[in-house]
Amino acid sequence: MAPARRRGRSTIMEGLRRGWENKFQVLIDPGYTALLGVCLCLAELGVTHWVIQRVPYTEIDWKAYMDEVEGVLNGTYDYTKLQGDTGPLVYPAGFVYIFSAFYYLTEHGSNIRVAQYIFAVLYLLTLFLVFRIYIVTKKVPPYVFFFMCCASYRVHSIFLLRLFNDPVAMAILFFAINLILQDRWSWGCFFFSLAVSVKMNILLLAPGLLYLLLCRFGLLRTIPKLCICALLQITLALPFLLENPAGYLVRSFDFGRQFLFQWTVNWRFLPEYVFQHRAFHLALLSAHLIGLLLFCFHRWHRSGHSILALLKDPAQRKPQSRRLSANKIIFVLFSSNFLGITFSRSLHYQFYVWYFHTLPYLLWCTDTSVLPGLAKILILGLIELSWNTFPSTSMSSGALHLCHIAILLHLWFGVPPDEKSPKDNVATFRTPKKKD
Repeated sequence: MAPARRRGRSTIMEGLRRGWENKFQVLIDPGYTALLGVCLCLAELGVTHWVIQRVPYTEIDWKAYMDEVEGVLNGTYDYTKLQGDTGPLVYPAGFVYIFSAFYYLTEHGSNIRVAQYIFAVLYLLTLFLVFRIYIVTKKVPPYVFFFMCCASYRVHSIFLLRLFNDPVAMAILFFAINLILQDRWSWGCFFFSLAVSVKMNILLLAPGLLYLLLCRFGLLRTIPKLCICALLQITLALPFLLENPAGYLVRSFDFGRQFLFQWTVNWRFLPEYVFQHRAFHLALLSAHLIGLLLFCFHRWHRSGHSILALLKDPAQRKPQSRRLSANKIIFVLFSSNFLGITFSRSLHYQFYVWYFHTLPYLLWCTDTSVLPGLAKILILGLIELSWNTFPSTSMSSGALHLCHIAILLHLWFGVPPDEKSPKDNVATFRTPKKKD
């Protein structure tokens, strides 16, 4: 009987070991991203409700937004005459239409609780769209998503307690990226342009999108996609362009706008006169452009043909173009955005959502031997800590730059995902039969 009991115990122990291993796999195998994503989104239902009910709302820009759109609703279409508590209206026309809808849904902006629940829905929708991207790319171990969801105080604050327009723009952007991953490029360009019309930080992804369009379609078939982007901007802005075109363009796409030093998160260690100096701004712009060129020629474009061949139709390229994988698309778009953030003239607290949901991919998309897993977790923690330090300090902004530099080096020296994983889900390079 003793040997039988030992065998029975051995079988039980083996079963427990396998059960534990399966549970462990849920946390480390990207194939379980959908399962864990559903669980985390359900948990976030409770978290968002608790935050709205228990944490005090802080007024920053919401009232100014409502004052600005109220001016439009009252018949003022001259952008130079639209003002809020915090200054003039400086966002494109898409912002006006979307926040005008919020204006009516929230009793002319007075019902803050309803506005918070609208942004809670927006937050959950953003998580859903982001998880769809991570499910397709299969690069990030699911345990990292605990950080991306429940652990970030700052992101919950931006969505639920501050009601900025940045989350609106990012939600539309992630929807556009999902469409592109489904090979629906025309609709993807349409919603990309819509996101730009809410806040122009979305233009940081424009160099990457242009590169992908040329890869996928060549020059001649890329032009109609660009026309979709341009026509949407013109259509949305038409009432304002007819009233005062120069005023609209200067106010809504003001690339030379000065930022206040007191709100900067990334350049606190500099003297204020350096932060405000035009030479410093030009140096950052030059570094950004150089970074884009380097990544375009050496990280994004690693096929056997010249980059000028992208101007040709894909069917006419020799040698044949490599397929455009889902990971290739996300790597190009997310790294394009990250380069812009790294060399930004100033980052304010609400700008965290510009790249927060992309950080796991940026850290896990390439060869893990370049940056160990523990170092990646440490970088995520330091970035979160830097964005939660208020007001920012020389140490917090310095730590943020060190983390950004580490990620850039990781992206530069790591093996690009399209080369490392040749069996990715793909949006192929073949000439599509459909109009898109």
